[in-house]
Amino acid sequence: MRKWLPLVAICLGAFILLVDVTIVNVALPRMADDLDASFSSLQWVVDIYALALAALLMVAGSLADLFGHRRLYVAGLTVFALASLACALSPNAAVLISARAVQGVGAAAMFATSAALVTATYQGRDRGVAFGVWGAVNGAAAAAGPVMGGLLTQGFGWQAIFLVNLPIALAAVLLSLKALPAATQRKAGVRLDLPGAATFTLAAASLTYALIRGGDHGWTGALTLAAFAVSALSVVGFVVAELRAPVPMLDLSLLRRASFAGLLAGALIYQVAAFSGLIFVSLWLQNVLGLSPVRGGLALMPMAGTAFVAAAVAGRHMHKFAPRVPIGGGLLLIGAGSAMLWATVHAGSGQSSLFAGLSVIGVGVGLATPVLVSAAVDSVPPDRAGTAGGAVNTFRQLGMTLGIALFGAIFTARVRAVTTAGGTPHTAYASAIDRISLYAAAAALAGALLVLTVVRTPKPQPHPTGPPAVKATESPEVRKAPAAQARS
Repeated sequence: MRKWLPLVAICLGAFILLVDVTIVNVALPRMADDLDASFSSLQWVVDIYALALAALLMVAGSLADLFGHRRLYVAGLTVFALASLACALSPNAAVLISARAVQGVGAAAMFATSAALVTATYQGRDRGVAFGVWGAVNGAAAAAGPVMGGLLTQGFGWQAIFLVNLPIALAAVLLSLKALPAATQRKAGVRLDLPGAATFTLAAASLTYALIRGGDHGWTGALTLAAFAVSALSVVGFVVAELRAPVPMLDLSLLRRASFAGLLAGALIYQVAAFSGLIFVSLWLQNVLGLSPVRGGLALMPMAGTAFVAAAVAGRHMHKFAPRVPIGGGLLLIGAGSAMLWATVHAGSGQSSLFAGLSVIGVGVGLATPVLVSAAVDSVPPDRAGTAGGAVNTFRQLGMTLGIALFGAIFTARVRAVTTAGGTPHTAYASAIDRISLYAAAAALAGALLVLTVVRTPKPQPHPTGPPAVKATESPEVRKAPAAQARS
């Protein structure tokens, strides 16, 4: 049993990292009441975590290559735990948002190193078992988040959703120091692309700010327009930085490969359509329908449950199909589920109106998620596998960040319009959920068509010197890809 202690340490970190993405949604109404937080502040509580994760993921991978995977993983756990304590003790929304940003920094270090640590620790059959358990824990974290958030918030207050991280992080740190390999092979010539990371972060943050502020204060305000301008200039700066960097954070030449570019766009759209609207559904369930945090969390379970089951069942057969089939098919199902929400949610609806739509969305998530990274990795040369895996994960988190900001603007505008016209809160919130669901359905359909059209099955490319080393930003699908190609 001692050989599985490293896996326990890695899985504990993965669990708290991923559960904190969904556990917060159910607690937002209580946070708003206790901290007297505005609607835009609530968006930032969720958004800033995903933004930090997206901005720093590939940089954290380079840091792991420089200083060692275990060292960065333990550092990430420590930062995550201290930031969680700061979140729980926050006296106002500004402090909470700042602490969530630091929490995202720790999460990036953990996420960037966990798969590489599994690879460095286990070999042969044990490695396959370890990645299977690690993947199941990832799915369980997403499924458990809403229910855990509801139970902790209702029983102990919203602060408990952050305090619960502390004993788990402490156990993970102690196990990591005891059981994980002290060092992994460091790569020569690794450099940090600080200009690329800075311009990418500024572009994403300013665009997110512009979308949130535009929804609250109008799209022609000076600050809104200035934020859009800063974002555009930062994108230009990012392109220039990557073209000039000796070791770029993102090799822009890979974007000339239609399959890889299509998968990045598909990953971003997938996250927008499937997950970005859940925060507003949670607000509707508790603020309008009057559900308790526990019941509000349970109302979101159909999506997480079907995603977990679909991924487990379909995972055995994915190697029989070209990657565009499960990804494109998953996006089609996400679009269909969103369209069902658009058709079933109205002013007189209850929580049962969500069940069918969320269940279908969950099946789509379960089909698309397991192959997103491996499809991107297979679409580039073997020596760019780590970059491809990191880029997909980065674009997924970027999609979450921008999706919440964009849907927040749509939600605010719709609620304001219906309320101004004399509608009740029930009518206004239901109409806003409908509008978000409609746009999510359209985005998912467009993403599905894009993936099905431009993504092609890659030709197997033999590695020149044996199996490639797993970079810090790779997911377990990277290791499964060669086996899947061999079976097909």
